[in-house]
Amino acid sequence: MSSHAHAHHHDHAVRHDHGSCVKEALARADALCIERGVRLTAQRARVLELVWSSHKPRGAYAILEDLSADGKRVAPLTVYRALDFLLEQGLIHRIESQNAFVGCPDPGTAHTGQFLVCSCCGNATELTDRGIAAAIAESAAAQGFTVQRQTVEVTGICPDCRDH
Repeated sequence: MSSHAHAHHHDHAVRHDHGSCVKEALARADALCIERGVRLTAQRARVLELVWSSHKPRGAYAILEDLSADGKRVAPLTVYRALDFLLEQGLIHRIESQNAFVGCPDPGTAHTGQFLVCSCCGNATELTDRGIAAAIAESAAAQGFTVQRQTVEVTGICPDCRDH
């Protein structure tokens, strides 16, 4: 990878403390929302926590089921509104091919969504490569097309699945 590209790869070995991953994501979200003057309500924070509960993209229905398991009756629209807020704030990304969501490890920085999605385990790893984003923007501009949002998804096999 070039010097300005990096992947947020999550090691699934025992040493990966996913609990701290979730705590860090919630702390970053809280700080960003305060800085931006927007409200990270308890409901929005819980939805964010549920998105982060796995490195596999989570669908709105699965999140709704988890909220019901919390003992709360929540309308689907409430979940969709919370997801929309989290998307607008760049705290999560939508994996279009699965109509599901993953947490963003770097929400304070504006960037395009590039994902490596494992067809075996379903985990999605965010890849941030400015070269890819620039190539798409340049090719689109050459066609007279203005890019508003980029989401690039690459399906394949992650190292954990390949090695097992």
